[in-house]
Amino acid sequence: MKLMIASDIHGSARFCRQMLEAFDQEKADRLLLLGDLLYHGPRNDLPEEYHPKTVLSLLNERKNSIFCVRGNCDTEVDQMVLEFPILADYCLLCEGETLMFATHGHHWNPSNLPPLKKGDLLLQGHTHIPGCEPAGDVTCLNPGSVSIPKAGSPHSYMTLENGLFQWKELSGAVYREYRLPGKAFH
Repeated sequence: MKLMIASDIHGSARFCRQMLEAFDQEKADRLLLLGDLLYHGPRNDLPEEYHPKTVLSLLNERKNSIFCVRGNCDTEVDQMVLEFPILADYCLLCEGETLMFATHGHHWNPSNLPPLKKGDLLLQGHTHIPGCEPAGDVTCLNPGSVSIPKAGSPHSYMTLENGLFQWKELSGAVYREYRLPGKAFH
């Protein structure tokens, strides 16, 4: 199974469209969204082509391929218009023997890890900065932001297939990789 992981759309219809075009190009089976779907929040400038109603329509068209965790800008009123669950604070996924704790990052992050075992992964967005860093016995992965990248990073997402994480620009260009320990190429 191929998974695409993205975060922080923040209501940008332009970058949501580009993300969904990338999803189609990737031929991914599922899209995991790490929160902050519709609104920009008070700390961010308005993203390009800010139009939350268009974003919710675009995402609802893909509701059977999307699963999501709640970001700090996502609320119950958003759930009233989105046709897939968005209010879970985290979800757990497995890739072989590796447990992945997926969350937005405003509660659980490299500075405040959830209860995880050695070798587990934390998937999180929130900072708008792509990352792959150790935090104790855990590796923390961040896809960056679809619409409002920070620290000079590109508009980006990640894919996971056969134990290989790839960070990609919305164009699909790979700029970073991380392979789960013990996973060989298939």
